[in-house]
Amino acid sequence: MAYVLQAVIADDRVLRTAARDLPAARPAPLAQGLSLMPLTDALRDALAGGDNAGTEGFWRLPAGLAGAASAWSATGPVAYVEAEYFGGTGGQHAVVGDRGALALGPLHVEEGQSTPAVGSAVSQALRRLGVVVGGGDEDEFAAVGPGRSRSTSAWLA
Repeated sequence: MAYVLQAVIADDRVLRTAARDLPAARPAPLAQGLSLMPLTDALRDALAGGDNAGTEGFWRLPAGLAGAASAWSATGPVAYVEAEYFGGTGGQHAVVGDRGALALGPLHVEEGQSTPAVGSAVSQALRRLGVVVGGGDEDEFAAVGPGRSRSTSAWLA
């Protein structure tokens, strides 16, 4: 079974404010006060501003998202995450901005690489956003729930 995610994750208030200016944005709630804004094709196009060039080292991160996320991070950390798996094989990428500056990353775990002892790229980004692991949660990813939908577009349902 496949799992594909390209999304911005931040405090719910940060993403709801950001979404006001982006008709294609559809934030979805996660646990611990966070929300996930799936990077759909429509949102990617809106953020790219006609420039479809991506950001080196990422699969789908549009260059225009860096400026937008920098502005959004003035009020709290903002992460961009990518994960793609099929049959347990895949990779992850993540970057976090805070107060208009790079706060973490870019982090990359490519197919065939083992997950670092400090956690996957997405879990490290979520930790930087303040996610706390508790109870029976394996890691930050399990603690907030971005795995409950198997694809980026499924977050819109």
